[in-house]
Amino acid sequence: MTLQEIIDDSERIVFFGGAGVSTESGIPDFRSQDGLYNQKYKYPPETIISRSFYERNYEEFFRFYRDKMIFPDAKPNAAHLKLAELERAGKLSAVITQNIDGLHQAAGSKNVIELHGSIHRNYCFECAEPYALDYIINYDGTPYCDKCRGRIKPDVVLYEESLNGDDINRAVNEIASADTLIIGGTSLVVYPAAGFVNYFTGRHLVVINKSPTNADKNAELVISDSIGKVFADIVVK
Repeated sequence: MTLQEIIDDSERIVFFGGAGVSTESGIPDFRSQDGLYNQKYKYPPETIISRSFYERNYEEFFRFYRDKMIFPDAKPNAAHLKLAELERAGKLSAVITQNIDGLHQAAGSKNVIELHGSIHRNYCFECAEPYALDYIINYDGTPYCDKCRGRIKPDVVLYEESLNGDDINRAVNEIASADTLIIGGTSLVVYPAAGFVNYFTGRHLVVINKSPTNADKNAELVISDSIGKVFADIVVK
């Protein structure tokens, strides 16, 4: 079956996506040749975006975070837009994303489970005062809380931190109840999130990714192409 035929045959699609969904919006991934992990910094990126580094080197953490993890001018691409259209048509029940950029919501998706958090939510580490992304972007220097001068923590899951338990339960329940699971733009190497796809027992498993994944062997359809290009060709009926 083609992807169009599978979508036409589905009533409860869940999309599980990763960094490859956002690269076509100009947001770099982590593990490709040009990704963050292959760039040179004073510290390795995976060290900088860890909880212990945030606590130890707050200013250095925020220099990297604002420079390399926030892309306020990024716009949803064809994949984001088509997924939102599928949700409005009642075909797609949830988007589960490992991305933190908020582009699925910007495209119009409503039921989005952000496993690794969002750059659009920030809070004071001391008093829990919430802050929007604009506050982080426009703050002159390293941002501190206006109320108590405490440090501000982006609501993103850093290394050494656990995923939110409610998000885990929601993601597992959505995948377990789906008749079609589309995995897109993820290498499925980041755990525990990548393990959630094992809860799928529905009819159609589709993988759309430029490089091979661990799920390919079990998939009904594997497409090695640009995810935006693939979704742009889908007609929502």
